[in-house]
Amino acid sequence: MIRRSGFSALYSIIAAVIVFCHRASSAEEPILPTQEGPRMLQEQGAGEGPAWHPELGLLTSGGGHIYRRDRAGKVSVYRENAGTNGLLFDRDGRLVMCEPARRRVSRLEKDGSLKVLADAYEGQRFNQPNDLTIDLQGRIYFSDPQYGDRSKMEMEDSQGRKIEGVYRIDPNGEVTRIITHEVDRPNGLVVTPDDKHLYVADNNNNTVGGARKLWRFDLKADRAVDFGSQKLIYDWKTTRGPDGLKLDAAGRLFVAAGLNRQNPPYETQERPTAGVYVFSPAGALLQFIPIPRDETTNCAFGGDDLKTLFITAGGSLWSIRVNTPGKPVWP
Repeated sequence: MIRRSGFSALYSIIAAVIVFCHRASSAEEPILPTQEGPRMLQEQGAGEGPAWHPELGLLTSGGGHIYRRDRAGKVSVYRENAGTNGLLFDRDGRLVMCEPARRRVSRLEKDGSLKVLADAYEGQRFNQPNDLTIDLQGRIYFSDPQYGDRSKMEMEDSQGRKIEGVYRIDPNGEVTRIITHEVDRPNGLVVTPDDKHLYVADNNNNTVGGARKLWRFDLKADRAVDFGSQKLIYDWKTTRGPDGLKLDAAGRLFVAAGLNRQNPPYETQERPTAGVYVFSPAGALLQFIPIPRDETTNCAFGGDDLKTLFITAGGSLWSIRVNTPGKPVWP
């Protein structure tokens, strides 16, 4: 059960002040404070996620469970057999979870109960809800790709074409498909803090010639996607494409992507590419933070000052300090 204590509320105020103070100066700061590389924190239990809570510590998805790494570094199973991928705390501090194993999106309420938010669209069950993001109004956006076996896919359009889409869950529970065929296979998502843009990681990594691209779309006033605004930010071409995405307080995008070893015929890069790619708000690649473990799947900001970047890779967990705090939905 998660309760927002006085400590948590104070933490939120401090974090907000830190973010405000960095808005003017962080764009000119180096991204990393030192030349030291990422540090491995644990070997297992961190395949995806991750999500920071000021009291619980870090939650990750791994081995079918949700793991908790507490503030002292002790690792335990937080939710057994959860079957989750992407994790995110909403604006009320409730844990929202993509559950590909159960083909749904759910939320852990403050009283400890589980609420299913979406498990089907127009009578068709979802594929594998993968990652999610939340806008200012509390609307939840999630991706629904299908990796591996495609024989049980139900999502099809009127012509019988398979759909790997992006959906929005409104606060009243209404579910809307906002992207159908405009990207190849959506994975990581993030809405900018002003609700003006949606970034989509397009990662069809088990198809020869499949997309390995990062896109940006404009969002309309009703949060529908303006397809005419679609802009290519980066193309990973012959290596594994983008996965999880996060924003810092300066609007820079941190993208987990790449692969160190070759995986022919799908990934045939000539050099290691696994790590975190940092892009400016305009889409320029500013820095690459290599991770010596396949596959780099996701990242999240945490720590009391939100200046620790946690990175999941092949089940292992890594961290590196950054100069500018992250910009999570909560805290």
